[in-house]
Amino acid sequence: MSSFFLTTPIYYASGEPHLGHAYTTILADVLARYRRRAGEDVLFLTGTDEHGQKIQEAAAAQGVTPLELCDLMAGRFEEAWRDLGISHDRFIRTTEAEHIGVVTALLERLRDNGHIYEAEYAGWYSVGQERYFTEKEIGPDRVDPIAGGPVQRIREKNYFFRMSHFQDRLIRHIEDNPEWIVPATRRNEVLGFLNQPLADLSISRPRARIHWGIPLPWDADQVTYVWVDALTNYVTASGAIDPAAPGPTRGFGDLRPSRWPADVHLMGKDILTTHAVYWPTLLMGADLPLPRKILAHGWWVVGDTKMSKSLGNVVDPLDLREQFGTDAVRWYLMREMPTGQDASYTPERFLTRYDELGNILGNLVHRALSMVVRYRGGTVPDAPSHDLAAETEAALDAYRQGLEGYRLHAGFAAAMDLARTANGFVEAREPWALARAPERADELDRTLATLVRTLAVLAGMFEPVAPVKARELATRLGLADVPRFAELDGLEIAGLHVTVGSPLFPRVEAR
Repeated sequence: MSSFFLTTPIYYASGEPHLGHAYTTILADVLARYRRRAGEDVLFLTGTDEHGQKIQEAAAAQGVTPLELCDLMAGRFEEAWRDLGISHDRFIRTTEAEHIGVVTALLERLRDNGHIYEAEYAGWYSVGQERYFTEKEIGPDRVDPIAGGPVQRIREKNYFFRMSHFQDRLIRHIEDNPEWIVPATRRNEVLGFLNQPLADLSISRPRARIHWGIPLPWDADQVTYVWVDALTNYVTASGAIDPAAPGPTRGFGDLRPSRWPADVHLMGKDILTTHAVYWPTLLMGADLPLPRKILAHGWWVVGDTKMSKSLGNVVDPLDLREQFGTDAVRWYLMREMPTGQDASYTPERFLTRYDELGNILGNLVHRALSMVVRYRGGTVPDAPSHDLAAETEAALDAYRQGLEGYRLHAGFAAAMDLARTANGFVEAREPWALARAPERADELDRTLATLVRTLAVLAGMFEPVAPVKARELATRLGLADVPRFAELDGLEIAGLHVTVGSPLFPRVEAR
């Protein structure tokens, strides 16, 4: 069995989950579910980033310890992911002892390899982003270029990673592997960034200023830069490094059988540089393989402005879930945003996508199953059921290409198009007319069987994005579970007993 390891960023434990977090995590969940349905052994990783100045300051403002705040917020994220149907295999927290040990081992490895040095740093620092920016990046208004927050001039002793040493090697890797960063626009952005000399990376902060972090193993007066700490979570969860290994190798001598490297890192475009420049050069410095793919998606915007908790314009996905159901939220997010591009959230677009579920898929389910009950007592007739075989195969091909090519909006458009085609098939065959002509009983049987088979295929296609409704549909079809893709061709539907039930996607009046 082939394996597949995918990750979300770990989310900063200083604020509530919002639509941006939900999009990334649902995107990962859909891919994980799709890969599992294809028979792969999946490791889906998410979690919380729990060190750094923002946590320290937020905890102080609330009158709690940093760990108490992290415990609270990690619980909030885990609860949100349960509510949104997230099927992660591992929820990592950077305050875990194992992770702290792996970060320590990685830092020691980088130092042993001669890639760490001590120096004084002076620059513009953003607490909001927990990173330094150049004079050019902050511009004349002196604000951080990501969220527009304040920056402050800081001069202090840091330890640095010789990131510049790996600039040419990283450029060659990107150029030799054009699909390593997707979409292509993001790849070009990274190459543009690397066209200028790459500075070395400050990997520590004075403990006198930031005490909430992992101490450097060789200097307890310095704590690890939060991005180095956070990025290392991917290796921690893979099991590649044993932080308890004795001897000078510090866990790197014989890498344990593990899931590293990751098959795909998913993140928003605002943290692409940290994942496509900082992270691969750190891995190069530690003699570890690079991840196989980096996918940077766009932002959810409200009007013309990025959705951000610091701007106070976030949409709570759990509020939408309360009114429309989990699967409707998942469908909207995957169907509305072309992967890699920005998308604008509006209540009107949400309702359009919800109505699409009800008017096309839900309508097909209700009318097809109602006719099996009305005309055949709820039992699927033993008749040929492949009248839509060519259309189904074309839809499945487009669906697979979409999901495997990280164009999920296109893959799910193909699934919805198959439901639309099946509705057209009903109109063309007119089962109600066939039922009035006893001599056409075989044609009616064939029509009903074809519709049931198509619904079984649609249950499989929709399961990654709408798992609750897909399982409900499988139950109404009389199936024990949603069929896997490998089971569809030989799926025996004759004799299944179907039930109609209430509308799969009921109308929501209170809008």
